[in-house]
Amino acid sequence: HKQVIVQAYQKYGYGGIGDVCAMTGDGVNDAPALKQAEVGVAMGIRGTEVAKDAADIVLQDDNFASIVDGIEQGRLSSENLQKSIMYTLCSKIPQVAPTFGELFGLPQALTVAQVLLIDIGTDIWTAIAYALQSAESKLMERRPRHPRLEKLVNCKVLVYSYGYIGQLQMLACWAAFFLAAPGVLDLYLSGKSPNDYSKKDELNDTQGMSVYYWTLVLGQIAAAISTTTKLQSIFGCCGVPYGLPNATLNYMFIGELVLGLVAIYFPPMQTWFDTAALPWQSIVYPMAAFLAIVIIEEIRKLFGRMCFDDGSAPDDGPGEKGSKLKVPVAALKLGPCSCFCLWDTPQRA
Repeated sequence: HKQVIVQAYQKYGYGGIGDVCAMTGDGVNDAPALKQAEVGVAMGIRGTEVAKDAADIVLQDDNFASIVDGIEQGRLSSENLQKSIMYTLCSKIPQVAPTFGELFGLPQALTVAQVLLIDIGTDIWTAIAYALQSAESKLMERRPRHPRLEKLVNCKVLVYSYGYIGQLQMLACWAAFFLAAPGVLDLYLSGKSPNDYSKKDELNDTQGMSVYYWTLVLGQIAAAISTTTKLQSIFGCCGVPYGLPNATLNYMFIGELVLGLVAIYFPPMQTWFDTAALPWQSIVYPMAAFLAIVIIEEIRKLFGRMCFDDGSAPDDGPGEKGSKLKVPVAALKLGPCSCFCLWDTPQRA
């Protein structure tokens, strides 16, 4: 009957979609249920060899709190992978925008070599550093992502990266391109074709591309800082501060800045990546893009916490106020065996 209970959760749970179940057990008769569940958990001390062979995980200390720790680590890994994807996708809009801009007569704003410098030289290492990101303060209080309803890369991720942060980066890059780069606005207003550029015009366009590249580097650092949390404030605005706890990620930020400045001011890099030395104003002004993205994200997270993340848990029953739960788990106690619905709202059995 334990296997039947697991099958019932898997077929009829979560409004007919099906729960993702974990089963704990220690006896020979628990083996079919352990095998049936998505995650079978056997007891390492008092569990039989049959139960251990049928299970996916063996608790060496027979401590159920270890299951909670495992779920937390699993959620953290999933969250960090999703955040890494969100960060990586953000730069794609400002990277492709200059190509479409040229179709409408805008001066060239970014070269293929500069795109590769951003993707390979900076983004990929920063994205890997997300693996070491620590958990948000309310990670275990939020309802988990149901794998059959919400994929790792879903419409929310795409809207956030392409329709929100990516758009902010693109606007900042174009604003810096025309306003912070010397002579670019005049070059555009002159209506000249690239074939008619003078030496000065070519220098102005190269400096414009350098400003666009530098602004995108700063915008990606802002995106990386912003995507380290989904709702928790980085700086503690009306809540617990998350800060910048990932030292590896912080080193990547420094590396991005150094690489960006070297690409702009080091002569061999100028030749390889079509960049040119910039006046200090063209380096400082794009920093406004960094501040704008970070501040706008802090405001979004503040409203998100106010509207969607009040920290309340489901009520325990009629007239009873819900308490905060470490894990949203429904459980049926079956002697030494328990069936856990890892993805559903807790219900009394």
